[in-house]
Amino acid sequence: MTPATPAGGSGWLRAMPVVFVLIWSTGFIVARYGMPYAPPLKFLAVRFALSLACFGAWVALARVEWPKQRAQWTHLAVTGVLMHAGYLGGVWAAVREGMGAGLVALLVGIQPVLTAVWLSFTGGRITGRQWIGLGLGFAGLVLVVLRKLGQGGEVSVQTMALALMALLSITAGTLYQKRFVAPCDVRSASAVQMAAAVLVTLPFAALETDSIHWNLYSGGAMAWSVLALSLGGSSLLYMLIQRGTATAVTSLLYLVPPCTAVMAWLLFSEPITLVTVLGIGLTAAGVSLVVRSGGR
Repeated sequence: MTPATPAGGSGWLRAMPVVFVLIWSTGFIVARYGMPYAPPLKFLAVRFALSLACFGAWVALARVEWPKQRAQWTHLAVTGVLMHAGYLGGVWAAVREGMGAGLVALLVGIQPVLTAVWLSFTGGRITGRQWIGLGLGFAGLVLVVLRKLGQGGEVSVQTMALALMALLSITAGTLYQKRFVAPCDVRSASAVQMAAAVLVTLPFAALETDSIHWNLYSGGAMAWSVLALSLGGSSLLYMLIQRGTATAVTSLLYLVPPCTAVMAWLLFSEPITLVTVLGIGLTAAGVSLVVRSGGR
C-alpha cells in the first residue's frame, strides 16, 4: 500500500516532477565536490549503506509494512541493482576515469528515446506528438552539452563502456519497475533496493586501492547524497514511475543536464551561452509535449 494522499496532495503531485528534477540535477554537483577525495564505488557503497540505515529507521518508526510476497522482494532487489548500483556506479566510475560530466549527461540523456523505442517494439503506445517532444528534448540536450564534446581525452573504451552501462541500467530498471513492481510503500521498497545495491557494490568497492579521505567536501557530498539524493530523489523517482507512464517519467531526465548547467553557473561561475539557453528552451518544450501527451 502506498501512503494516503494528504489534504492538498494534488498540489504536491503537481510539484513532484519539478522537485525531482531539481534534486536529481545536484548529482553532478555533488560529484564535483566529493570525487577528488573518494574512489567512486567505495563512496557509493557507504552511501547505499547509510541510506539503507535511514530508510530502515524510517520504516521502523513509522511502522510501515514490508512487501508481503517473496516475488516483490526479488523485483525490488533487481530494480535496486539496476537503478542504483548499475546506474550510479557507471556514471561515477566514468567521470572518475576522465569522461566529462557533460558527455556522461548526454549519453545517459538518451534514455527517454531508448525507453520510447523499446515500448514501441513491445506494443506500447507512443503518439506522434510524443515522438516530436522526444526529438526536441534530445536536440536541446545536445545543445546544452555541445561545448563539452570537443574536449580531448574523455572517450576511451573503458569510459564509453561505463557510460553505456549506466544508460542501460537506468533504462532497464525503469521499465522493469513499471512492469513488475506492485504498488507498495516507498520507504520499505527503497530499503530493499538499497540493501540489494550495497550487496552488489561492496565486492567491487573492495577492489579499489584508494581510501576515502574525509573532509568538509567529501563529508558534505556524502550527507547530501544520502539525505537529498537517496532519501529524496530516489524516493520521488520511485513514486513517479508508479504513478506515470515510463515515457513521461524518463522524459523528465532530459531536464537534468540543463538544470545542472544552471546550478554550475550559480555555484562555480561556469559560463552559460546563448546556445545553452536555446537548448534549455527546446528541452523544456520537448518534455512538456511528452508529459502532456502522456496524460495525467
